Amino acid sequence: MAFLFRKVWESVSNRSISGRESSERNRQLQSSPSFSSSLLGAFDQIPADISVQILKILGPKEATKMSVVSRYWKSLVSDNKLWIFFFQNSDDLFEAVFFAETSLRSGYPLRTFSAQLSQLSLISIYGQRLQVPGSVIIDGGSGYCKFGWSKYDSPSGRSATFLEFGNIESPMYSRLRQFFATIYGRMQVKASSQPVVVSLPILHYDDTESAKASRRQLKEAIYTTLFDMNVPAVCAINQATLALYAARRTSGIVVNVGFQSTSVVPILHGKVMRKVGVEVVGLGALKLTGFLRELMQQDNIKFESLYTVRTLKENLCYVAYDYDAELRKDTRASFEAMGEGWFTLSKERFQTGEILFQPRIAGVRAMGLHQAVALCIDHCHAAELTGDDAWFKTVVLAGGSACLPGLAGRLEKELHGLLDPSLANGITVIPPPHGADTAWFGAKLISNLSTFPGPWCLRKKHFRQKSRHNRLW
Repeated sequence: MAFLFRKVWESVSNRSISGRESSERNRQLQSSPSFSSSLLGAFDQIPADISVQILKILGPKEATKMSVVSRYWKSLVSDNKLWIFFFQNSDDLFEAVFFAETSLRSGYPLRTFSAQLSQLSLISIYGQRLQVPGSVIIDGGSGYCKFGWSKYDSPSGRSATFLEFGNIESPMYSRLRQFFATIYGRMQVKASSQPVVVSLPILHYDDTESAKASRRQLKEAIYTTLFDMNVPAVCAINQATLALYAARRTSGIVVNVGFQSTSVVPILHGKVMRKVGVEVVGLGALKLTGFLRELMQQDNIKFESLYTVRTLKENLCYVAYDYDAELRKDTRASFEAMGEGWFTLSKERFQTGEILFQPRIAGVRAMGLHQAVALCIDHCHAAELTGDDAWFKTVVLAGGSACLPGLAGRLEKELHGLLDPSLANGITVIPPPHGADTAWFGAKLISNLSTFPGPWCLRKKHFRQKSRHNRLW
């Protein structure tokens, strides 16, 4: 500390104390009714901006301690600009934290708090976030599951999804029990130690009574299984909604390129608008990989496993902005697959992703991705759920295969060409904000909220009461 103050004092002695910004700040503080002497002797001469630099060097923990020294220091420490600096230099991006704390902290139904910084106490939010216990995040996915601790930068492991655990004929409860036990075993944590956030796969798309019952049964099975394993609190939330949160939005259309199909999901204020309609295209990651395999076989490119084909798809394939123009280009590129040597692909690189827009190329009778999204936009517009159309004009991509370079730009171009200009105006397509782990990061935003687990999680006692009430009715 002595060394720190010595270095700061050297800075003060080498500069003019009459700097406009510092002098003005000091005059404001001293004329304030709440101002009192800082009791730091010679250090009372330090300009306010230098004092702030001291606090930045000390860090958030020590800066908080300085707030009790005097009202002068408390005024400096309470300034939101200082805590923006601390947030920006922490593991969490300030923009994501600000979005989460203003849009998600109340739980569902969402209540957006004032976006004015002056009305938020960032020092309080920073302290509350440090006290949050965190959670285990299990993103079921449709191809594979991502799991990890919410305080980590990214998922710590991957496994098969719960839909693939156990015999397909075995009861859902036993499959879920085996699945969750495997995840907790790999993470080497006790189920009873932390809350859990589970992403729900996008299944049973329609708004029919049977689809509602299927979704409710799956959700109740997940809650029952986890509470029987003594998990203290559970948050189960739709994957598409989590992907939207990861893009720092609460309303929009999520295009999730899943393992076997692609879903187009309209979401308003965090709620899936099933009455508007969830569009489904029978093309997913599995079909893309399979089509690339067919193209490679046609060109006599030999490979040992489907895993190799998937690796090439992830590292060499892209979506052409103009398919016909791309056919006239030399698009050869090579990649070394571990254990199998080098592979060179040419037109296969963009023909693979083209089936999302022209399914007939792969022999699939289905509408193209752009047509499905345009249809969803038309339905949202016709539903007139809000006073304007802004809520559905942000399209967020999610899923591993949605990470193909060029997909967002091509989809946006096709939508502008397909829709009426008045409806197409303002439409933007956002690539997966965190790649294949986008939904996991959406869950991380919730898990690290200053109010977590309170408004987002269901506890065992409340779940039992809710279940009894449903049975009575």
